Amino acid sequence: MATKNKQKCRIWSEANPQVYVETPLHPEKLTVWCTLWAGGIIGPYFFKNDEGHNVTVNGDRYRAMITNFFILELNNHDVQELWFQRDGATCHTARATIDLLKNTLGDRLISRFGPVNWPPRSCDLTPLDYFLWGYVKSLVYADKPQTLDYLEYNIRRVIADIRPQMLEKVIENWTSRLDYIRAIRGGPMPEIIFKV
Repeated sequence: MATKNKQKCRIWSEANPQVYVETPLHPEKLTVWCTLWAGGIIGPYFFKNDEGHNVTVNGDRYRAMITNFFILELNNHDVQELWFQRDGATCHTARATIDLLKNTLGDRLISRFGPVNWPPRSCDLTPLDYFLWGYVKSLVYADKPQTLDYLEYNIRRVIADIRPQMLEKVIENWTSRLDYIRAIRGGPMPEIIFKV
């Protein structure tokens, strides 16, 4: 026997308006992925299903993006000595994902469960966290986009406008952060080589 939950709809008015507007519980969102290196940005990549609707990322979708987008883009750039850094998100650290990235990048993977283990909760050492997303958001939301299509357009535009000179500075800052951590810990950090 099914029961109706009367708590789902509340109308606060002295008179019955005879009309009500339903709003979604959660607003629509975009899930976007990028990677950066001293010479440029690969992406943005927007996670969408076969019908073109925005979806959240999971392990299968992440691996599909790596296979069908990232690896193809890597082949279009001269980045043989690029190290790939991942955070501890489940879709990034799933065994199938780590195996795929190891097969693609060999030992040049910095990730939880990867050849070079990355310390958890180290966003201050991740250029996407301490630079790219804050910079992009500050410009993308400046004109208050009202639709997801316009938001996606703004993201593509802002990322396309980022110049390699800015990224070189970001990577210089990143390597100085690594040097600082190396000095504090006293232990070895991986030697990261970037092609400029």
